[in-house]
Amino acid sequence: MKISIVMPVYNVSEYLPKAIDSVLKQTFKDFELLLIDDGSKDDSGKICDEYAKKDSRITVFHKENGGLSSARNYGIEHAKAEFIGFIDSDDFISENMYERLYEAITSNSADMSMCRVLDCYGGVIPKFESSDKVEVYTREEAMKEILIAEKASVWAVNKLYKKSLFDNVRYPVGKITEDGFVILDLLSQCSRVVLVNDAVYYYIHRENSITTTKFSAKNYNTIEAWERNYEIVKENFPSVEYEAKMRVIWAYFNVLDKMIDLSDPEDIKKRREIIKYIRSNFSFIMKCPYFHKSRKLSTVVLMVSGGLYRKLIAFK
Repeated sequence: MKISIVMPVYNVSEYLPKAIDSVLKQTFKDFELLLIDDGSKDDSGKICDEYAKKDSRITVFHKENGGLSSARNYGIEHAKAEFIGFIDSDDFISENMYERLYEAITSNSADMSMCRVLDCYGGVIPKFESSDKVEVYTREEAMKEILIAEKASVWAVNKLYKKSLFDNVRYPVGKITEDGFVILDLLSQCSRVVLVNDAVYYYIHRENSITTTKFSAKNYNTIEAWERNYEIVKENFPSVEYEAKMRVIWAYFNVLDKMIDLSDPEDIKKRREIIKYIRSNFSFIMKCPYFHKSRKLSTVVLMVSGGLYRKLIAFK
């Protein structure tokens, strides 16, 4: 087979069939689907086994719960194809996603291909104007696109990779923002990256997902990941240092906006430190073309009052 598709599975019995069906309906047929049951407590594991009986391209692995990174790493270690992709088990994909990603990566002799992503809330799929355009990037150009996140994104799930990129790269177990921790390690090995300028991955936002749950200490991983990436860029790819700094500031905002209701003294202390950092970068933020007007306005509010800023964010 030409592509290994890794799908970590954990307690998603309600959404899993739609995710698997979207893979099996692909116009590109030469793939293996690795379903990594990460110790599910619902019927997810049974659903995986039932699908495997119906399609020989499916292989199911049942393992103890270790989290998303652990499940992805398990899939990487068992993948057999030259190219590898990942799908979250509560999302779904267009029927031609892998055909287009495979065509883009092979015809352009690239190391990674990626597509646009549609963010879906409340079961509503937004409209997106389809395009056949493929953009070819150098390594630094791809880094810039992913850092500014206007067309490209850091997520693992909308990409097809040469599996060799993962020879010495694994996802960090026990952390969130796992994609942020590895993206620069992967891009650093690429000579060419291509973007299919069409949204063919459907990212489903749910109320109890990591992106919508309340603040926890793991949210600090977001800052950790992007500060790490900034150091990599600063040392090796100075042409995108400006964008990397912007992304660090974005990470501080991302964490701060989750710190609305805090009771732990250490978290309150950390919030003060985050506010201090953002305030120290006020001039950068106001001049940066990548921050929207609404973000710049909220920064002005933060300069006046942290409490007023929290009320503004809570109101949103």
